[in-house]
Amino acid sequence: MDDSDGLQLCTNTIDLFAALPESLRAELCHILETVRLSRGEVLVKEGAAANALYIVASGRFEIRSKNKDDALAEVGPGQLIGEVAFLAGGGRTATATALRESVVLRLSRAAFDALAEHSPQIWQTLTITLARRLADRNRLSSARPDPHPRTIALVPAGKPSIPPEFLERLRQQLNRQANVRFVTVEDCRAISATTAGDVTGTLNALEADHDYIVYVADNALTEWTKTAVRQADLVLSVAIHDRASDAPIELNDVERFVHTLHGLGAQRLVLLHPDKEPIAGTRWWLEQRAVHMHHHICLDDDRCYARLVRFINGSATGLVACGGGALCAAHVGLYQALTEAGVVFDMMGGTSGGAAMTAAFAMGETPEQIEQQTQAMFVSGGAMRRYTLPVYSLLDQTHFDQHLRNCYGTYRVEDLWIPFFAVSTNLSSGGLHCHRDGELWEAVRASGSVPALLPPFFTKNGDMLVDGGLVDNVPIRVMRDLKSGPNVVVTFHVPAHEPFAVNYDDLPSRGQLLRRLATAKDRKRLNDAPLIGTVLARALMAQSERFDPHLEDDDILLVPPMPEGIGLLDWNRHGELKAGAYEWMGDEIKRLNAEASPALALLMLAGASDD
Repeated sequence: MDDSDGLQLCTNTIDLFAALPESLRAELCHILETVRLSRGEVLVKEGAAANALYIVASGRFEIRSKNKDDALAEVGPGQLIGEVAFLAGGGRTATATALRESVVLRLSRAAFDALAEHSPQIWQTLTITLARRLADRNRLSSARPDPHPRTIALVPAGKPSIPPEFLERLRQQLNRQANVRFVTVEDCRAISATTAGDVTGTLNALEADHDYIVYVADNALTEWTKTAVRQADLVLSVAIHDRASDAPIELNDVERFVHTLHGLGAQRLVLLHPDKEPIAGTRWWLEQRAVHMHHHICLDDDRCYARLVRFINGSATGLVACGGGALCAAHVGLYQALTEAGVVFDMMGGTSGGAAMTAAFAMGETPEQIEQQTQAMFVSGGAMRRYTLPVYSLLDQTHFDQHLRNCYGTYRVEDLWIPFFAVSTNLSSGGLHCHRDGELWEAVRASGSVPALLPPFFTKNGDMLVDGGLVDNVPIRVMRDLKSGPNVVVTFHVPAHEPFAVNYDDLPSRGQLLRRLATAKDRKRLNDAPLIGTVLARALMAQSERFDPHLEDDDILLVPPMPEGIGLLDWNRHGELKAGAYEWMGDEIKRLNAEASPALALLMLAGASDD
């Protein structure tokens, strides 16, 4: 595509110029200037004078404001940059930065004024069209910018080699849902031979005809590999995982080049496995690689490829589980009913008891196994009934921790086939702590460290972690930060006002309490007021409504009913909770199906794509 073709293409197709007479569009082609930008170059800077309007011919730009933490938008071919300030006057309202090598068409203020002087109808046409575009934008102002990549580079990680089987299976999965073009070094040579060397322009032009362009890099840092990386919105670093690794795996030259151009959000690590056996050693890859997420792929399992594609296209499904003490046994019944109905979860995470349950799901434990382990830990094993001297906590953490080790074994978070996270509260920094690596039992332990009941969990870095319910009892925001796509979000109803028939003056003194504890008859009178564990657990759930602003239309919120009179520490009723939630979820699925729920349809679609 030469510059004249790009000019003609934009003036003929962009809606801002569509209503102009052909003669005026032809005149625009002569006054528009071609500007080429490399990745990272700034096109317009916030606050600068608006002396030009830009049309994106090829490439992609990120729009940011210094007053916002997140990007405002991403702009691609055929879209405008700087049109508001240019036509309305004033300084630039945001900064536009090239996300890859791009070409824009520049309409200067002087050229536009000269054109408008002898063709004043351009003002009326442009302002009417612009007003419509702004009205549409305002209606969508609450929507987040589209984070989905259009161009993907596949580069080797560690020992430079990407198996052909991976390329073919990924191609097949992408082609099931979209129009995809894979581009190799041989394709690049053919393009160079027919375009007088304008490879970048031709590669950008391919986007107009495809949903995705996938650049397959060489196994070394060649000029083609550099071009592929520069052109990519997303880089997948692909490697065959060596289970025998016991030391950090060094970056190769290609990976080092990727890190110089792309931030953490644009990088993912894909580790390939010959079978679905338990994974070990992922930490040696992650220790030297800053990536947004890593994915485990079994080479001959199409379901793994389908999951990876959903993460790429923004349709990955998630399960967000809340904290709630013994009530969290209900998660098991909900999960069982959903998976039996065909729902597939690509990622799971939660807080406190919800983290404990989703960790077991991510391990591949069956509902029956989880129910047995709950019985063994909390009922038979009395994990929350072994008290100690109240110096660090009320409960003996060594007894509790041993039960967790028995449940989660030697699993590590980063080694799970299903991506998982747990949320705890970091009292050292005063904020949220998201567990994405480390021993699984430790993540569960930290997330459920109810203050005073259990001592905090202390990390090797010196962080003091307690129950995540203090900051985020329903961590939908954390899930949203990690992926796009539909989620099942679970919370338990805590009454806004629930009276307790307790006479404060009847609370016993220390002496009275000791005397009552001495006999079984008087011990029953302690149930008149909520015990300390119930008060602490309820306090953690009191902030659970804060998740509402983070729910989106493609999420399904589940609030299962609880049996009458059940308490947050009634672990002996876990079977009843599981069975009740399972039955309720079955009815809820029928209701959502009858209402043709689009959110449920999205979740079921993911399951169907795995078939």
